[in-house]
Amino acid sequence: MATDDLLKLENQLCFAVVTAARNVVSVYRPILEPLSLTHPQYLVMLALWESAPRSLGELAAELAMEPATLSPMIKRLEAQGRVTRARRAADERVLDIDLTPEGRALREAALEVPRRVMAATGMDVDEVARLRDALARFAGAPPA
Repeated sequence: MATDDLLKLENQLCFAVVTAARNVVSVYRPILEPLSLTHPQYLVMLALWESAPRSLGELAAELAMEPATLSPMIKRLEAQGRVTRARRAADERVLDIDLTPEGRALREAALEVPRRVMAATGMDVDEVARLRDALARFAGAPPA
């Protein structure tokens, strides 16, 4: 790449990543709609399907979100009957988030989400894994 091309918008990593992030959310939106989940709510549910109950702080750290940003999302999921919030008996300062039976059952319906995302993008499992691993350095996580 020539030196004068370094500042062209189309050569900027930041522009490609921001545009891709916006497009990823637009790919997920119609896929998640039948599950009545937004993309951020889907991420919360993924984390809880891996391990629940979890404290709000643990969940926020794993999702790289502030607890104050995550809290309203958890309240909406609770209103939908998918999660519960309860103060920890040993330490009432800690708010534990757990799945309801409905929240656990939603996992079965969500199993189709990755396949549908790959179909919508025309990518296969290996391509998705390579892209994810390439972005891991910017996400602050080691490659899988």
